[in-house]
Formats: sequence, structure tokens, C-alpha cells
Amino acid sequence: MTERAVSAEEFDDPVDSEGAPRASDGRVPGRRGRATRQRLLECTREMLASHSYRDLRVVDIARQAGTSPATFYQYFPDVNTAIVALAEEMAEQGNDLVVQLVGRSWSGATGVQTAEAIARGYVQLWEQNWPLMRVLDLTSAEGEHRFRAIRVRLLNQFTEALAEVIRGEQEAGRQTAELDPMATAGVLVSMLAHVASHLYGFEHYGIRTADLERSMAHVLYTTVTGQKPPKSKD
Repeated sequence: MTERAVSAEEFDDPVDSEGAPRASDGRVPGRRGRATRQRLLECTREMLASHSYRDLRVVDIARQAGTSPATFYQYFPDVNTAIVALAEEMAEQGNDLVVQLVGRSWSGATGVQTAEAIARGYVQLWEQNWPLMRVLDLTSAEGEHRFRAIRVRLLNQFTEALAEVIRGEQEAGRQTAELDPMATAGVLVSMLAHVASHLYGFEHYGIRTADLERSMAHVLYTTVTGQKPPKSKD
């Protein structure tokens, strides 16, 4: 595949700079530049599925994207920075999803559906982004502050939203357990993260993902509301 050299046209017709992705030198890419940057990110994502993040090289990503290492460096100073950009996108999308789900009704059968949607949504988020999730776990354990900050943001926003629901259930008298809402939410989110990260291990022992989701939903509902799930009419 022919490599393409860096072009000044990558930065023509820039978008509104507020909140827009920037190149390594701080400039805001134009339409062509944004497309090039996104192609580099997608190639990085694809290669993470079959390579350790430590083994990824700029030259390999650039070749996969049909461009040159010089063009890669135009947008990212190194491979880790490209992975961070991917992880930030994933965290933002993930937080939007789970916070929206947590905000649904937790009453009766509708509440059970809310818990089921959260369990299913979290598993899907993990399955769709498992190469990035793996990097976040490994690098966070190693103390890499950029990745740790993203992991904390991904988990903490969900935890805070769930804690607010638990607090509301307690204030309404439906949840009578005298437990700290934030601590309880933290335990629930940790459960979701741990189970989602070990799906293939569970499947190896014959445990279906659908059953895991159902069990997590049961724990979520009973812990958040303090009530037993209503019996199904089926």
C-alpha cells in the first residue's frame, strides 16, 4: 500500500476549535485531517485486538492506515497517546450509556428491566471494547496516570449516578438498609466490571453470558431498591 506524505491540506478548513481534537502541534485539523486522524485511531484499535499494546509500533499503524509515520506523528507523539485518545472516546460513550440507563425507573417490573438493561449494556460495552479495557486494566495496575485517570472516570461517573439512585430509594423509605450509598454503588460497579472482564472464563465453565446478566441484574435490583424482584407473569 502506498504511503502518503504529510500535507498542509490536512489542516485546511478547520472546525470550531472548542472541544475539537488537535494535532501534536496544537493545530485543529480540517476535514481531511480529521478523517486521517480517525483512520489512524481505527487502525490502532484493530491492531490492539491482535497485538500487545507494548508491541504496537508507529510504522505498523501507519502502514495499516495507508499513510506514513510522519503523518502519524502529525497527530500523536507516540502510540500510547493514540490509545489514550481511543480510551477517552470509549469512556465518554460508556458513561453516556450507563448514566442514561441508571436514570430510568427502578419501580417494580420496570425497575427489573432497568437493572437488566444496565447489566446487558455493561457487558456489551466491555465486549465491544475489550482490547481497550484490557489496556486500561494493565496500565492502571502499573501506575500509568493517563490510563488510570480514564479508568477512574469510566467507573466513577457510573458509581456516582448509581449512588444517587440508592440515596433516593433510602430517602423515600423503600431502601431501609443503612449502607453508605457511594460504597454500595462502588461494590455494584466493581461486580459489573469484574464479571464483564471474565466472560470468557465463565463461558469456559459452561456459564452462559445471558445467565450472568440475569444474575447481575438480580443483585443490582435487590441492592439498589432493597426489594425482591417481582415475580414474572410468564
